[in-house]
Amino acid sequence: MSTKVTQGTGIIEVLPIGGRVGATVQGVKLGGELDAEVIQSIREALLKHKVLFFRDQQHLDDAKQEDFADLLGEPFAHPTVKIREGSRYILELDSHQGGRANAWHTDITFIDAYPSISVLRSVVVPASGGDTVWSNTAAAYDSLPQELKDLAEKLWAVHTNLYDYAARRPEASEERVKEYQRTFASTVYETEHPLVRVHPETGEKSLLLGSFVKRLLGVSAAESARLYELFQQHVTSLENTVRWHWAAGDVAIWDNRSTQHIAVNDYGDQHRIVRRVTLAGEVPVSVDGRQSTTYLKTPNVNV
Repeated sequence: MSTKVTQGTGIIEVLPIGGRVGATVQGVKLGGELDAEVIQSIREALLKHKVLFFRDQQHLDDAKQEDFADLLGEPFAHPTVKIREGSRYILELDSHQGGRANAWHTDITFIDAYPSISVLRSVVVPASGGDTVWSNTAAAYDSLPQELKDLAEKLWAVHTNLYDYAARRPEASEERVKEYQRTFASTVYETEHPLVRVHPETGEKSLLLGSFVKRLLGVSAAESARLYELFQQHVTSLENTVRWHWAAGDVAIWDNRSTQHIAVNDYGDQHRIVRRVTLAGEVPVSVDGRQSTTYLKTPNVNV
């Protein structure tokens, strides 16, 4: 069922896509000129649907995307990867430069106060393939039987940006592996997060996992791997996901505190460019009130 909100700039129409996650928003021309009422409506829709999609935003350039992000929150610079030249906050993912986020993840969870919201704009789209899939991690938690909820709420995990890039991406060239080490892993972070975090605005509980998880604490390596897969399978269950087929000029906004996403790597050598601004987030809090902690931040001596 769609929701229509009358604003000074017209009508915003929110149309759900999936049963548990995702909605398109119509009647909005994104930019830095939107009034506070429209921004509030977008934020409320985001909290409800987790991911919002805006078609036909070709008028946006880097500066206008940044101006819009300024209205949503406080822009957040990636801790290791350089921003796009000439921009203030934008991170560019270019498939011809290794920019393929083809593993399930929540953005930048290897630090404690990881981003709250991401704003992604499609610039170059392959003729086929290159979709992105999001999952509602609050719905994933809700789908657990009570016994698994009780277990998940007791568990903590170490998240890190240092992982075996070559093993995860066997198609990557030696130069691409070295580039990963020089940039993304130039500083190594390790952070302990609860497996279940409480959303600071809605109070919802969600599963905090994804590909930055190194291990679960308090169990053996084998048990950690099995438990990770058990809970991650609930995150990636189809009923908790929405898939978006990009057109140039599309914008997606997601609540990074209650989602995971993956860019489907099915477009071969075709070119794909997206540009992202992230907004500052809060340190996650567990069900029993404990906060996440970054306990390792050190230059990568292997770079």
